[in-house]
Amino acid sequence: MRQGLTAGSARRVARPTPLRQAVSDALAELIINGTLKSGQHLVESDLAEQLGVSRQPVREALQRLHTDGWVDLRPAQGAFVHTPTQEEATQLLDVRTVLETYSAQLAAQHAKPEHIERLWQLQQEGLDALAESTTDRLVAANTALHTYITSVGGNDVLAELIAQVGRKVRWYYTPIANSRSKGSWNEHARLIEAIAKGDPERAGEIMRKHTERTRTYRKAIAAEAANA
Repeated sequence: MRQGLTAGSARRVARPTPLRQAVSDALAELIINGTLKSGQHLVESDLAEQLGVSRQPVREALQRLHTDGWVDLRPAQGAFVHTPTQEEATQLLDVRTVLETYSAQLAAQHAKPEHIERLWQLQQEGLDALAESTTDRLVAANTALHTYITSVGGNDVLAELIAQVGRKVRWYYTPIANSRSKGSWNEHARLIEAIAKGDPERAGEIMRKHTERTRTYRKAIAAEAANA
């Protein structure tokens, strides 16, 4: 006699990513890397052609991006890439500081020799990108290092929270990546040294100052652009 599956025992069949989600992710990445610039008018037909899809998933993606703060929808005008305000950037980067400070502390408590070896490898990848002055590679290297530090700490909830703010952090960081990076990677080296020594207090303090400098630097760049 066969028994039916209970709600608790049933596992849903994995489905491919819905097209609207794939389009939304693709558009967000184009915003992050500056292909779609702040304030740019987003024309559904042009985006659909560029991405090789119909207009419907583009329209749905723009609605989702509007909800998530990436796009502004203006009545009778259409969709435009959102221009983050200084207050929005400050709030997001404040949260990032709190989360990543704790992440660094946990990493210092849990890091093993193989973790430290990998951190130095990621550090070298960042230095190589810095030598080439390649913005995309710099941002990717920075993200990879911070993500790995979080993984070393072993707190899945913290990793999820950091991932939630991570995409917009990349958006805000990209414009300053080249000018900020020399100081940033020097700070990364000191951070890895503190983690290697198993010093959570020192690692947390370095990470706190590191993330706060990114926020302060972005403010200065934004003020300079506004006065230009």
